[in-house]
Amino acid sequence: MPEILDQARTQVLGDGVGLDQAGVLAVLNLPDEHLPAALQLAHDVRMRWCGPEVEVEGIVSLKTGGCPEDCHFCSQSGLFTSPVRSVWLDIPSLVEAAKQTAATGATEFCIVAAVRGPDARLMKQMREGVAAIKAAVDIQVAASLGMLTKEQVDDLVDMGVHRYNHNLETCRSYFPNVVTTHSWEERWETLRMVRDSGMEVCCGGILGLGETVEQRAEFAAQLAELNPHEVPLNFLNPRPGTPLGDRPVVEGKDALRAIAAFRLAMPRTILRYAGGREITLGDLGTRDGLLGGINAVIVGNYLTTLGRPANADLELLNELKMPVKALSATL
Repeated sequence: MPEILDQARTQVLGDGVGLDQAGVLAVLNLPDEHLPAALQLAHDVRMRWCGPEVEVEGIVSLKTGGCPEDCHFCSQSGLFTSPVRSVWLDIPSLVEAAKQTAATGATEFCIVAAVRGPDARLMKQMREGVAAIKAAVDIQVAASLGMLTKEQVDDLVDMGVHRYNHNLETCRSYFPNVVTTHSWEERWETLRMVRDSGMEVCCGGILGLGETVEQRAEFAAQLAELNPHEVPLNFLNPRPGTPLGDRPVVEGKDALRAIAAFRLAMPRTILRYAGGREITLGDLGTRDGLLGGINAVIVGNYLTTLGRPANADLELLNELKMPVKALSATL
């Protein structure tokens, strides 16, 4: 057994204290023959500190495309030649999407907008949309609307939005290679305000943007410092017309190593499968990740890419005897 796994068994599994950056890097550099042991340990950590339940979430785009930012992975940027064009969703469609999400057994419905940050029109539509969803569907509402002001944070709390997603996307040292129209620090400031407001913080990123394995470890450590309630883990699904459209897909074993390493860095965090798992891991790898530290999934399609059918994920969870998390009566 590699020394880092022995250390993690005592420190993370035994004491609930996550690995530091050096420890994460050691896990990311484990040879293939030790990957099953790392995944088993990450699963044991998840079961001890999070339990067997899996949180299921659906997402919908309230405003798609036409974003002024230049995130190099994103087909919703208005600066690239990708085929996504600007579209707004009306309130009845939003409610219908929430109903369809709830019908899968999901407890979480996230409203997403492709913007730098919300303007008055978007905040008004959010208020109307959240109220309509809460009147029609028994589901928790989360939001992802870009960078916020303190007033906007307070408004979302007042609406009843319980969780806010704002991904750092990658580590601080690599971020300028991925985005140039705003800074990593600006994203961090929004996350700080969200955390201070009492809303749950959802913050993750995308692996496979061209970062080194050392920068992957740096990212895990920075997320652990933030201590988010949830970390969505995406794997780059290269989009035509974007600057990263020709990047290779992350190797399946590297993706699984990352899942184990991020779980060992954050033993108590909801670690969610998000975009790209279908092409990076396929069905077998999806199973391995659920038995290697993952304890949440996005069901159905993503914002601009196709996902697995919701029933395929739900059948897999049933087969693995992982109960879907019930809607919390306290929220």
